Amino acid sequence: MKHLLLGSALLLAAASSAFAAEVPPAVPAHPPVAAGPKLVEPHLHIARSNIAGHARVALTFDACMGEADERILSTLVNERIPATIFVTARWLKRNPKAVAVFLRNPDLFELENHGEKHIPAIDKPVLVYGIPSAGSPDAVRQEVEGGAAAMLASGIPAPHWFRGSTAKYDLSAIGQIRAMGYRIAGYSINGDGGSLLGAAVTEKRISSAGDGDVVISHINQPTHAAGEGVARALVDLKAKGTEFVRLQDVADTGDDKTTE
Repeated sequence: MKHLLLGSALLLAAASSAFAAEVPPAVPAHPPVAAGPKLVEPHLHIARSNIAGHARVALTFDACMGEADERILSTLVNERIPATIFVTARWLKRNPKAVAVFLRNPDLFELENHGEKHIPAIDKPVLVYGIPSAGSPDAVRQEVEGGAAAMLASGIPAPHWFRGSTAKYDLSAIGQIRAMGYRIAGYSINGDGGSLLGAAVTEKRISSAGDGDVVISHINQPTHAAGEGVARALVDLKAKGTEFVRLQDVADTGDDKTTE
């Protein structure tokens, strides 16, 4: 009986060894992923007034896609508040009436380039907030040049500033865009969190702008609560004696070699 049990054990061990030899090594559940490009979200400040109670602030608005937010646009016009508007080719096509308002008020509005299709200006493949980047230098160039061409076709003067979708870049794309003759517009205060914040939080953020700040908000989401907060904050800042300027009106300093 002992011999029988020993023999069975030896046969089982041999069979297990043979089966193990046929099975390939296990694949790791999470294989290593190649690191993506280093992305930066540049800051931008303007020259301060250095006058107490007379802060100088640059308001910048992205018009990405969708419709014009009349709450913001009418406040800017009625209160005579200057601003820099970054427009995409897609937004220009859908909003000729708002474009006409901009062009009728050249003392208020500076129009600049936000790209052709609202694609992040990054020259390597990567997702930013779920949005695929341009992915190559040629695609970055097309995004920039396509946006500028659409502006010229709409009767807008040639742009000098560029701000890409998501406001994130890799350093090589920054160098490429600068070599194309553009300054790249960062910011110092994110006013509306991509237009996703509530009205009260948006108003508080923008109303906190101080001397030398550059505020980014959106003027293309008329159904979002953030737009209400933007409009209220504009009135708040004006009541404080804020001096509003466009980017073209004042000296500036951007990091990551975006304005050097």
